[in-house]
Amino acid sequence: MGIDIGTYESKGVLSDDCGNIVAKHVAKHELLTPKPGWCEHDAERDWWGDLCTISKNLIEKSGVSPNQIEALGCSTAATCCVPVDRELKPLRNAILYGVDTRTAKEIEYVKSLFDEKEFIARYHNPITTQSFVPKVLWIKNNEPEVYEKTYKFLLGTSFLVARLTGNFVADRYSLAAFVPVYDIEKGDYDDAYMGLCCRRDQLPDPMWTTEIGGRVTAEAAKATGLAEGTPVIVGTADASAEAFSTGVIDPGDMMLMYGSSIFLIDVVDRLCDDARLYAGNYFFPDTYVIKGGMSTSGTITRWFRDKFYTDALEKERQTGRNAYDIMLDDIDAIPAGSDGLITLPYFSGERTPINDPNATGMMFGLTLNHTRAHMYRSALEGVGYGIAQHFDIIRSMGQEPKNVYAVGGGTKSLSWMQLITDIANVPQIIREVTIGASFGDTLLAALAVGRYKNTAELKKLLTPGKALVPDPVAHEAYQPYRQIYNDLYPATKQLMHELKK
Repeated sequence: MGIDIGTYESKGVLSDDCGNIVAKHVAKHELLTPKPGWCEHDAERDWWGDLCTISKNLIEKSGVSPNQIEALGCSTAATCCVPVDRELKPLRNAILYGVDTRTAKEIEYVKSLFDEKEFIARYHNPITTQSFVPKVLWIKNNEPEVYEKTYKFLLGTSFLVARLTGNFVADRYSLAAFVPVYDIEKGDYDDAYMGLCCRRDQLPDPMWTTEIGGRVTAEAAKATGLAEGTPVIVGTADASAEAFSTGVIDPGDMMLMYGSSIFLIDVVDRLCDDARLYAGNYFFPDTYVIKGGMSTSGTITRWFRDKFYTDALEKERQTGRNAYDIMLDDIDAIPAGSDGLITLPYFSGERTPINDPNATGMMFGLTLNHTRAHMYRSALEGVGYGIAQHFDIIRSMGQEPKNVYAVGGGTKSLSWMQLITDIANVPQIIREVTIGASFGDTLLAALAVGRYKNTAELKKLLTPGKALVPDPVAHEAYQPYRQIYNDLYPATKQLMHELKK
């Protein structure tokens, strides 16, 4: 069984040894935004509640006996932070990953303690809104009563595994975001800076993703319908589980995940340093990744739909045709570059490559000739320009992705995927079956209990997909606009920060 807790919904699947899906179930939940820049989940309701609901439904739908379920793997959005008491009850809503930008002051404080170049050389990651330590510091600074009551500060997967097994564990892939209290090269916490946010015993124990984190307790068995004693793997983040589900396993394999935000994972043969991106371990010893994440992508398309394309929503209700497909019809006649309109997609700050929670969205070059269709196409292109920046940085580190697999809800729009392929000048493969992170969780769980000899055997299960190839004419047409995109943020950064104040 695999269960993934995402930003807006949770998904679960049961699969057999051949990778066939036996049952699947989806549970929707809210993204809570109680204040500007805040993004939260109710961990009790949205995480644990969804897991219990999904588990019971998968068992009921499949007719499989709980005793036949050999292992469970979980993933959640990363890097989230939830403080819990000794009874494992959340003491506040979970603070979500890099889209939550409340920690700007804490980030600057941690940065002030180190020389940036020395910090990257030692920890291989910058301090950003994706980082765990600033989230704990924010709780300490702003909610001291919660901080004092906290028994453990947990990731999403750590919370779920704890509720299932009573054990507090975290995967080394996710722990890369715990710098400077976690040392990637040692694979353990760094006591030198532990006092920066909390005590060592308040954090989960480092383990590898496919190790067994514990077994389902009697109490958890009643809540989930699982058999007591079922092995639960340590688990991982949603993006890495989704990457695994597409066959991103060996150096040169890369995933581009098009969800509410963008996340990319490039498997490499060594630790690579660049202050603009993230780095760390993958799932097994001596495996490494370069990671990046843009704060908004699908969220922008949803924003456009709800604010400017209510007529498309009405047509969807009348005809059943997806509103996003209707919106794409609107942009077909608009040329590359949107007639001189360029969008910075920083609608919720930005993670990589600028790592600036105070960045703001921008539409540059508006004229009276532009329409909502121009604006929408420009926003889609802006996401493409941002992705292209990541490829430039990865290449500058001496790495060249060989197989780029596109996954997530955004891949349903082939015209958007082709647009990004043309901008970045990189072929993309859309797997024939892209079930997502929950399927990756089942594969990792099966690997953990020995159902596959190795990852090579597992990789054979994954079916080929549709390959999108760059159009050289379109690529050249985008280049002057892409250069302006690259220059826009440095030219307006100070003004963005003034506006934020």
